[in-house]
Amino acid sequence: MPRLFSYGSLQQPAVQRRILGREPPGSADEIIGFERVLIRRAGKELANVVRNGRADSRVAGTVFEVSDADLVVVDAYEATDSYVRTQAALASGGEAWLYAEDAR
Repeated sequence: MPRLFSYGSLQQPAVQRRILGREPPGSADEIIGFERVLIRRAGKELANVVRNGRADSRVAGTVFEVSDADLVVVDAYEATDSYVRTQAALASGGEAWLYAEDAR
């Protein structure tokens, strides 16, 4: 089962219910090698993370157990803010998907 890391709005139960139709199981965790930044886009300020490659950098959030179908739904939700899905190492071990600024 895929894991999805959220550092922003997807941690909110109301957003989870609106986007996924349910509250997926999750637990506190951190991603390694990223830092949290604020960006302005289309007149609004958005929380974002960027990969910085430093092993001591961490961003706190929640890792959720989701389905492949959930990822497709969240892809569409996050695309409205031009985020892309990428893999990140978790402090607890393993990896999870997360949405970050498109660095292309």
